[in-house]
Amino acid sequence: MCGIFACHSHPDVVKFKPTALKLSKQIRHRGPDCIVGVGGSRSVYLVSRPFSNLKAESGAQPLTNADDSIILAVNGEIYNHRLIRKTLKTPYHFKTTSDCEVVIPLYLEYGLDAPKYLDGMFSFVLYDKKQDRTIAARDPIGITTLYQGWSSKEPGTVYFASELKSLHPVCDKIEAFPPGHVFDSLTGERTRYFEPTWWDGEKIPQTPVDLKKLRETLEKSVRKRLMAEVPYGVLLSGGLDSSLVASIAQRETLRLKKLAEQTNGVAEEKPEDLDKGEGLVGIDDENKLSTMTFLPQLNSFSIGLPGSPDNEAALKVAKFLGTKHHVMTFTIEDGLNALSDVIYHLETYDVTTIRASTPMYLLSRKIKAMGIKMVLSGEGSDEIFGGYLYFHGAPNKEEFHTECVRRVKNLHLADCLRANKSTSAWGLEARVPFLDKEFLEESMNIDPADKMITKERMEKYILRKAFDTSDDPTAEPYLPDNILWRQKEQFSDGVGYGWIDALKDNAELHITDEMMKNPKPEWGSDIPDTKEAYWYRLMFDEHFPQSCASTVMRWTPTWSKQTDPSGRAIAIHQAKYEDA
Repeated sequence: MCGIFACHSHPDVVKFKPTALKLSKQIRHRGPDCIVGVGGSRSVYLVSRPFSNLKAESGAQPLTNADDSIILAVNGEIYNHRLIRKTLKTPYHFKTTSDCEVVIPLYLEYGLDAPKYLDGMFSFVLYDKKQDRTIAARDPIGITTLYQGWSSKEPGTVYFASELKSLHPVCDKIEAFPPGHVFDSLTGERTRYFEPTWWDGEKIPQTPVDLKKLRETLEKSVRKRLMAEVPYGVLLSGGLDSSLVASIAQRETLRLKKLAEQTNGVAEEKPEDLDKGEGLVGIDDENKLSTMTFLPQLNSFSIGLPGSPDNEAALKVAKFLGTKHHVMTFTIEDGLNALSDVIYHLETYDVTTIRASTPMYLLSRKIKAMGIKMVLSGEGSDEIFGGYLYFHGAPNKEEFHTECVRRVKNLHLADCLRANKSTSAWGLEARVPFLDKEFLEESMNIDPADKMITKERMEKYILRKAFDTSDDPTAEPYLPDNILWRQKEQFSDGVGYGWIDALKDNAELHITDEMMKNPKPEWGSDIPDTKEAYWYRLMFDEHFPQSCASTVMRWTPTWSKQTDPSGRAIAIHQAKYEDA
């Protein structure tokens, strides 16, 4: 995880350098552990603020090749870096042990197709001095953030940054860089490199669910994301998705701990070829994880108002799994006081995103203060499996699937944005196993009839069933039944129902009926439809100019007439639960 600021074809790079450094400081929270790195040429400038989650010495950026003709600024984690090192067609000597350095030899071998070979979450800007060429790319789903901007004052210049706040002072046109795309300065065009079989939402899959393969693919995905040599943990709301991730992570952590104890914590001494990925952390070609972080216990974290549903459920899961659980309670006043800062870091005025991000933002501060640098999180599952309660209203399997595809494609504007920016505001990194390429290929090609919600099947039934071991008395259960079969709670609801009520009440105090009748002219057709939404838009405008508004998407449920996006507002929602 790090922050990137870059520009291509600037008319006066030397004069622009102080401005570039100043703009990069706007995102220093994303890379607080390392000294700023600068690279460039007569017309290109790259600034990165890296943060190492593998080794302290592997965090320095920008990365370069042997003759420094290629310069790379990258934000993210490449989980298959060991395999890439091992299978490169042309021998390449790596300068560092960074997982991200593999982007350079991939570019040398495959050019614009390089991102196709990466398995991970990433945004990068690469400059090739010999061709005076800049390419930029973003991971398939947009787990990491990246924006592209232009200025009417320098029409030939293109800017890139991890966050809006680094671009709007110099750009009057800004777009969210589309996930799964690569930009080439030679053509000035962005092209889509990510072309999975499920991308066309009108093409309805016919393959029945394979529960065993679904479970094993998610387990593999979690295992990949434990690639680290720094303390890590899991965000545990007590809902299905985060609980499954925590359960799998705990199993892998205990396996690694047992392995370390068997060898007395001393690895076998043998010659290692780092250029082939030997001796590095990550997944090998036998799908085995190598890592050096052996924690006494896996740390798990939850947050909520006193007595919140999520904290109560999370404690049950943590006790069952044996994680070292940390409960954070926050007051409504804490949340209200943080709202403006949350909107500044989130760079959005979407109601659902802000509601859910505020507790996550507060929790991330506590987690980082404890020395934890990376957490696993459960984003993406509801989009893949139609887990939101409004999916009860899907009229048929075709529309159910089309909506799932649409939701996954828009994750970079919603839950991925929340997970990335809420945590990176404090220099914490969130990894999301459900959005693994291989898992998506498996789960998005399941016949949507198997995902549909019926009287006999609750939301995400097949995911629950894949981890239900009740029919095998010899198998160790992944989760307690009352958690495995717990109904969906949106995060902003689960932290405590009083949170949303307080936001609405405070919006009533700040926004008058007269204000609702007379919105700002510059908002155009993007008019807030509630006082809460109006309030957030005003706070957004305090931080960002109108040019940034086009990057915001409002999260609204389909097949529902409600104006409130809360899951609690869906008629099917149960306010209270009984243990199964």
